[in-house]
Amino acid sequence: MLKYYNYDIVFQEIPNEVTLAVNITNCPNRCKGCHSPHLQQDIGEELDENKIIWLMDKYGLAITCFCFMGGDANPQRVAALASFVRLNYPEIKTAWYSGCAKLPEGFNNRSFNYIKLGGYVKELGNLKSKTSNQHLFEVQEDGFMKDVSNLVNSV
Repeated sequence: MLKYYNYDIVFQEIPNEVTLAVNITNCPNRCKGCHSPHLQQDIGEELDENKIIWLMDKYGLAITCFCFMGGDANPQRVAALASFVRLNYPEIKTAWYSGCAKLPEGFNNRSFNYIKLGGYVKELGNLKSKTSNQHLFEVQEDGFMKDVSNLVNSV
């Protein structure tokens, strides 16, 4: 089960998109210097298809992208919910911010338009830093992940 803590409409996480960013809890990564350590706890409400419908009824006309911020404890469930968004709201792009360095074995990245990979390393900086180990990828139709991190740096 995925749980979320909160959500917000943001403008910088995914380039050129108005994004509903949903903060997933129970993060297993424990990045030193994490800006949201409370998301490491098993707290919040369940994020399921009914909650996504509720969120889309409320914000669907105001956004262009639905982003799962975390969910590394259950990436297959994140992908299933992203597929649900893509199937039921085809005009809305989907994104996933993972703190892992690579995708899990056998993971279907085609559930997403964008995937951010990489845990936070304070000395390297966040995704906007030129020295960051984090990368934002645009998932192509064939599943190829095109690095578009430079677009984040230019926002």
